Amino acid sequence: MSFYTAMQLLGGVGIFLYAIKLISESLQMLAGERLRNIIGMFTKTPVLGVFLGTAVTMVIQSSSATTVMTVSFVDAGLMTLTQAIGVIMGANIGTTVTGQILAFRVKDLAYLFVMLGVLLMFTCSSRKKLKHLGEGLFGFGMLFIGMQTMESSMSFLRDRQDIFLAFSNNPLLGLLAGTLLTLLVQSSSATVGLTIALGTQGLLPLEAAIPIIFGDNIGTTVTAVLAALGTGRAARQACTAHVLFNVIGVCIWLPLMPLWIGFIEASSSSIGHQIANAHTLFNICNTIIFLPFVRPFAALIRRIIPDGERIDRRDAIYLDPNLIQRTPVVAVSAVRHECRHMGEMVDELLSHTGKVFFERKEEEKENVLQMEDRLDNLEDAIRSYASDIMQTGLDGKDAAMLESCVISAGDLERIGDKGKRLVDFYEYKKKRGDDFSPEALSEVRTLFTAARKAVRLASATFGPEPFTAQHKAELDGLADHIRDLEAQLRASHASRLSTGHCSPEAGLVFIDVLGAIEQIAYRSRKIADHMIGKEGAEA
Repeated sequence: MSFYTAMQLLGGVGIFLYAIKLISESLQMLAGERLRNIIGMFTKTPVLGVFLGTAVTMVIQSSSATTVMTVSFVDAGLMTLTQAIGVIMGANIGTTVTGQILAFRVKDLAYLFVMLGVLLMFTCSSRKKLKHLGEGLFGFGMLFIGMQTMESSMSFLRDRQDIFLAFSNNPLLGLLAGTLLTLLVQSSSATVGLTIALGTQGLLPLEAAIPIIFGDNIGTTVTAVLAALGTGRAARQACTAHVLFNVIGVCIWLPLMPLWIGFIEASSSSIGHQIANAHTLFNICNTIIFLPFVRPFAALIRRIIPDGERIDRRDAIYLDPNLIQRTPVVAVSAVRHECRHMGEMVDELLSHTGKVFFERKEEEKENVLQMEDRLDNLEDAIRSYASDIMQTGLDGKDAAMLESCVISAGDLERIGDKGKRLVDFYEYKKKRGDDFSPEALSEVRTLFTAARKAVRLASATFGPEPFTAQHKAELDGLADHIRDLEAQLRASHASRLSTGHCSPEAGLVFIDVLGAIEQIAYRSRKIADHMIGKEGAEA
């Protein structure tokens, strides 16, 4: 192999990998919220998980991305191990679509796709959907240009078919070659594409190609292994399930290859289609065999890697860094989930605050202080994670939604500050020996209860259920009511001062308490304004 030929081969692989990446990213951007909704579904049965994994992988053209998302969701508690196994099986089937596309040999249209893609990219740069569509078409064309480059670079091997004869005589060598190649290029589609290219050049018989395809299925599991590094036990369990599923499948089907290779040969007269069909058939049959035993398989995984302790809900549980590079739009969804979790923490903090302020349960003060500190850390984590997402070039409605989530996280943190401030006011009253009159305390409790309801309504904007115009009207009405009620309570307080029912020192604290609670409602309304504003823009 000459230096020029080596460069041509490597260049072809590089073009192919870039095209796969471009197609995957553009389709994810086009799918947007729909992708998040599909991935975020809690599949009730493994069969639905298989369909989910297949559909998502077909859409985003990357089984690695689907697997990384699945591992991340298991780690975050969004999926059980049983559900994840079904999704992983489906991802293995979905990734075979790329091979089927390559086998159709539409390379004569490659430059047409490139031309259309470039046209849309440059003429529709202000219309994001058309721009992303153009990027996808450009990537689709480059996919076949990369295939052509790889094929032409390997033409010199026609006189060295003895190299590939070893793969036919020893399937384990082909298995090892497929595994190592996929480990090297980090793309199972690239390995399949290269195998099809060798086959169509007449360099690789079907008997040698199938073990390489099997090795490709083992090699692709390394992405899940890398995704699980530094994660919890649940994610490592999902990763182990992916590895064992593929390895056991290869161990079952490789010895049986002589029995069903005739069926593959009869499926098409084209070697490219035969290789693609072998890849598809292996993953479908492997799934059919495993599907009835998903729950026992999950139990086996748990014996290998026992369940760990439950994740502390006060820590950041959705901000998985593996999502950022693979699927930035899903990383945006993770931020939104984290904001919802932050809202739950704020509500819990206010519950502890109420027990201190109204019930004088001083043992709850430490809980308020600890949770307020965790909220500070969580807001910092959300801001940092969002900054990393923006570095990927995210734009359009997803970038706008991310910005809204970050601003809302700041508002939630400030609500937590106000809860802590109420505890400080309690301490001040206690130190001075002053207290509110029963009437004043009842008024503050009424206002505080309404403010907590506003926080819960605002937190619902981050949830999976649609936050309707009716919900928004309810929150706006509640915030207006709290503002009016605060004004009334100030007037009532002035009356009590004039009649001597309240000391001036306690009166000043009372006014500050009213202001802090009103700010809780104000921040809640701001959260809904930000989030609903972006939802409206998306609609």
